[in-house]
Parts: sequence; structure tokens; C-alpha cells
Amino acid sequence: MLHDPEHVEVVADAERVEMPDPDRELLRQLALEVAEIATLPVHAEKAQLWTGLNDLKSSRPMIYINEICWNEMNVDDELTLQCKHPWARRQENGMRHQLYLWRHMPGDMVFSDHFNCPLAVRSTSFGISEDVDIVKTDDTNSTVSRHFKVQIQTEDDLEKIRMPTITYDKQITARQYEAMCDLYEGIMPVQKTGQRHIWFTPWDFLIRWYGIEAAMLDMIDRPDFVHAAVARMVDAWMIELDQFEELNVLALDSVNERVGSGGYGYVSCLPGDNYNSAHVHPHNMWGCSNAQIFSEVSPQMHWDFAIEHDLRWLKRWGLTYYGCCEPLDGKMDLMRRIPNLRKISISPWCNFKRAIDEIGDDYVISFKPSPAILATDTWNPGAARRDIREILDLAGGKCHIEIVMKDISTVRYQPQRLWEWSEIAMEESLRG
Repeated sequence: MLHDPEHVEVVADAERVEMPDPDRELLRQLALEVAEIATLPVHAEKAQLWTGLNDLKSSRPMIYINEICWNEMNVDDELTLQCKHPWARRQENGMRHQLYLWRHMPGDMVFSDHFNCPLAVRSTSFGISEDVDIVKTDDTNSTVSRHFKVQIQTEDDLEKIRMPTITYDKQITARQYEAMCDLYEGIMPVQKTGQRHIWFTPWDFLIRWYGIEAAMLDMIDRPDFVHAAVARMVDAWMIELDQFEELNVLALDSVNERVGSGGYGYVSCLPGDNYNSAHVHPHNMWGCSNAQIFSEVSPQMHWDFAIEHDLRWLKRWGLTYYGCCEPLDGKMDLMRRIPNLRKISISPWCNFKRAIDEIGDDYVISFKPSPAILATDTWNPGAARRDIREILDLAGGKCHIEIVMKDISTVRYQPQRLWEWSEIAMEESLRG
């Protein structure tokens, strides 16, 4: 995702992609598997179920799995890359992950009827990167412990946060598109695809430069400085969004695209009546925000130092999603003040009974079970089933729910745990 704080941009080569014949043959074979699965009628059926959920007319809870510890997932070399060419390996990796999900833990995933060729869009980002000390417990896992070094302490330090510049390289895009069309000819069409969804989360970035303890104290001791820091972050995002719009590099995300920290964005009211297929605008799309670090912040401070700033961003979108890991039960009065809000994240740290009482059927509940169930010394599928059943029984069929298993840092190198969790979740979802 473009604005993941850990994102490192890979600069694509504008030269023609020339790969060895074995790479080409392997990729076409994988593509044939993907294309065959994509023709199954279940995908249209699942897309309709997702649409019903996001239209607040749900038929059943929907199941979605992502943020997987892929380093622990390889079984029988299903994920072992065989291509030699770097571009081919990226294509192979994407298809192998997609096929693996389908075979072992599909949940309510939906396949596209085409391959996406992303536009070569780059951002100079915010001019400041995290400076961290890292501790690892598993060298193969990207989930690590971090100690962030403070870089923002004074008014002058705020100038370190720069306004981004967006560029769209049409030459690189054309080369990528040409390579994909040639590679997948006769198998499935290729579509150029712009930026579908933007992960807007100012505090996720700011806290890495500011420091958690300092930020919490400064909201009391130096509120004007904190407001200035957040406002500058929002300014940067807004300037960047203006450029996305001007360059015409946005794409609809009311498809099998994750929105916010939840599931797919299928919905009937988007792209909306004010839609020109030749130029997608933010009001045709989903927006999102969160303030994960505000788990222990009062509702009023959550509003003052996060949501009120976010409103400049959120009001530009057709629909919005709010939240991630921060507990939002007890803050529903804040949620109801967010324009075009449709989905609310309910994390494992929420009181779920209170959340459903407060939300009812007014919004989609994007429920996140704790991934800790997958990391225990001994896998307990019975406990996993009881956890899901308890949530669905509390909801009592009165709510619109997606169950999103995410942040999976380990399955103790037993991928079958996640496979079985997926089966259990689907069984309980079908029970209602």
C-alpha cells in the first residue's frame, strides 16, 4: 500500500521486459489456473453478498483473511518461487498467494475477471522516515519490535514534514501493460489500474517521529503544538490527494479491494450518480481513517486531536470506514459525526456487547477476532469456534458484520491452523 509507514518503493524498469522461456511458461500456467477459477459463478455470488453487507442489507456475516505471516505458510513448495527474472518473480508471487488462499482459506474472497496492471504512480512522501531500533524473534518474519527515535520536538521540527509530490510515469506503465498483455494473451484480459484505496492514518506516521509518551503528554501540556503537527500531516495528505485527482490516477475501490482495515468495498451507491468513467474522483470512492494510538485517550481528546482534523479528508469521499485496532465502543457518538460513515472497526479490545448495542444495524461492524488464538502452544479449534459463535450469538442476526482475521504474526509454523480457522468461520457464518 502506497502509504504504509514501512513502504519502500520499488522503481520499475521502463525497458522492455525480456524473460526466459521457462519463466514465461510457468507464469502462463499459473495464469491459466487463476483464469479458470475466476470463471466460477461463486465469485459473482460472493460479490453480491458483499454488496448486500455494505448496503446494510446483509444476508449473513462475511469472512475475510489478510495480513498473513506468509513466511510460515509454505507447504509442499506451493509458495516457492521458480522464476528467475525479477519482474516475473513478482508476478509469480502474486498468483501463488492468490491460488494458495483459494485452496486453503478462501473465506469470502472474490477473483477478478482480469489482471490488474498498476499505474506507475510515485510519491515523494513526507520527507521524513522512521528512525528505529529493531528487535527480531524470527528472522523470516517482517513483524518486529521497534523503538522509535524522537525526531519532532519543536516548531522548527515540523518543517521536516514535507508536502509530497506525485508523479505518474506513463512510459513505465505502458511497458508493464505491454508485458502483461503479451504474457497473458488468450488467458485473461489486462486492465490498467490506478490508486484504488488510500490508507489515510496521520497518527500512524506522526507517532513514529514524535514518540508515544511525548505525544500523550503534549496533548495536555502543549495542545497547540500537537494540533499544529496533526494539521501539517493532514495538509500533506490533502495536497497529495489533489494531485492524485488532477493526474487522473485514482480507480474505483467498490470492487474486490480492501477498504480501511476491513473487507471488500462492493457497494451499490458507489461510484454514484456524479461519475465519469474517464476520470475517477474521491467522491466516487471509499475513504478511511483511524487513530490506533488513541486506545486510552478520552472521547473528547480523540475528537479534538484526531477526528476533527480528519474531517477535512473524510468529507471528500463517497463512503468512509473508520478505525483499526483502537477500541471504539463507548465512542459511537463520535462515529455518528463522521460524514458518509458506513463501516466501523471493532477490534479485539472492544466490549463487543456494548458495541453492537451502540451500533445496531446503522453501520457495518468490521469485527476483528484476536489472532492470538492462532499463536497458542496448542491449537484449539474448539475455542476458535466458541469465540466466533459467541460474537454471532451476541449479534443475534440484528447487525451487519464482516469478520476480518488480520495482523497474523505467527501460526507457530502450522499453517493448517489458519486453514481450519477459515473453515470454522465459514461454517459459523452460514449458520448465521
